[in-house]
Amino acid sequence: MTVRDANTALTRRHFLLAGSAAGALASLPPIVRAGGSAGRVIVIGGGFGGATCARYLRRLDPALSITLVERDPQFITCPFSNLVVAGRADLAAITHSYAGLRAAGVEVIHANVKSIDAEAHRIALEDGSKLPYDRLVVSPGVSLRYDATPGYDEAAAHLMPHAWKAGTQTLLLRDQLQAMADGGVVVIAPPANPFRCPPGPYERASLIAGYLKRHKPRSKILILDAKDKFSKQGLFQDGWDTLYPGMIEWVAGSTGGLVERVDAATRTLVTESGFTEHTAAVVNFIPRQHAGAIAHRADLVDDSGWCPVAAHNFASTRVPDVHVIGDAANAGAMPKSGFAANSQAKVCAAAIVSELSGRTPVEPSFVNTCYSLVAEDYGISVAAVYRAMDGKIAAIKGAGGVSPKTDDAAFRASEAAYARGWYASMASDIWG
Repeated sequence: MTVRDANTALTRRHFLLAGSAAGALASLPPIVRAGGSAGRVIVIGGGFGGATCARYLRRLDPALSITLVERDPQFITCPFSNLVVAGRADLAAITHSYAGLRAAGVEVIHANVKSIDAEAHRIALEDGSKLPYDRLVVSPGVSLRYDATPGYDEAAAHLMPHAWKAGTQTLLLRDQLQAMADGGVVVIAPPANPFRCPPGPYERASLIAGYLKRHKPRSKILILDAKDKFSKQGLFQDGWDTLYPGMIEWVAGSTGGLVERVDAATRTLVTESGFTEHTAAVVNFIPRQHAGAIAHRADLVDDSGWCPVAAHNFASTRVPDVHVIGDAANAGAMPKSGFAANSQAKVCAAAIVSELSGRTPVEPSFVNTCYSLVAEDYGISVAAVYRAMDGKIAAIKGAGGVSPKTDDAAFRASEAAYARGWYASMASDIWG
């Protein structure tokens, strides 16, 4: 089946999957041109949310002064990092610079943010400099909760990598898999909801299984899950049965999958109130998460560990003139994903431009599309559309869905191709 044939075969729902980037743009108001609002907006965090917001603020109102503050000189994406773990891509393929944002007129400062002074409307950097703002957008992503599971801390992550922030941890997990003897057991331990990229652990299991099938066929994967169900579960499990029969075992939280403590030195995980121990050759332990550290220091979080926001513009409900987008925000029904952050950032940028120019923001809509690879030529997907309703972000019934159940290899291959296009389009839209 050619790509053209595959497009013809798509249902209306799957057309949404392929074209959701355009759908996200449809919620934006007309571009503000000459005579736009004056003001200074600072964006903290240069990932899917922050970098998108900075670019679209600049695009929507060239009169604004836009500064992006990001610690690292390059951004390494979690999407497609599982291909690196499985030895099918290198880190350079998922690494993006900020040159495109600078070329678009965004001032980019590489520094750590020490604090936010909401009363004075300024942020302080670790070098002592202070930057004033009229509006502040905070997109800090997640922090890993090293306090959530006894035995797992930052030191343990060097023995049991989480690889949930792409970079050195990604390479560490890849190297451990490559060094493992054939016949070794790999344990993946996903956390309870909410966490960044709900389908990510199961895509990882899939692509690791592909590596093992090629290089270490006597090895197995055990998924010890804190949850009783997971994103795209039926589609993943169908793929496992088709491609990796007998290689992947998933254990639900209520039937022994909830990890209660770990011993990193022996790569042992203890479940079921201490009665069951699992020792593995490689352990990918993904801890629970909450909003990034700067959100906690700035009092943007509530008791949930996430940042409550207004549904129509992502303004913090705790701190005035501050907006929080991406994984750190409590965005109602929207998952914590790169594409969701991209969609939220565009709505947030449009709202800020409208508000600074004295206009009422348009009623927003949001899109999330997520592709996962069960193998390099086997893709699955999910999409949804959301609106702000009764002060919350809710999914619109019937406006999304998941890939159909099918054993058509050509269709799955076309979805894998769409996944690569989805990633390339999103990266180009954000970092240019």
